[in-house]
Amino acid sequence: MIEGKRQKQVAAVLEKELNEIFQRLGLTMLQGGMVSIAGVKITPDLFDARIYLSFFKVSDPIATLKTIQDRSWEIKKELTGRVRHQLRSMPQLNFYIDDTLDYVDKIDKLFKDIKTQEDQNKPKQD
Repeated sequence: MIEGKRQKQVAAVLEKELNEIFQRLGLTMLQGGMVSIAGVKITPDLFDARIYLSFFKVSDPIATLKTIQDRSWEIKKELTGRVRHQLRSMPQLNFYIDDTLDYVDKIDKLFKDIKTQEDQNKPKQD
């Protein structure tokens, strides 16, 4: 589904503000690793925001996600104060683990496996 102009605008505002909030609340460095916001997607009705989090060298991403979800009320309160003049209503914040890098690594490995199989099956020329 194609995102509308307003969805993109709201997502950009939320992403910018969430980055600053995460830094201020100390949520960018958790469990010995780094947490960053990979992207924000908004539903067409602007009632739900999906925040995708990227974890780098975090020992337990699921526990870290749970920590962030437990503090979501604090994040939403801060966010509401920052964007109250830009949005009529604050979307519901839903946090997810961004597995894009894992997916890219998996696809890359598959391509390498295909390449090695092709190289093995090639007839040798003398």
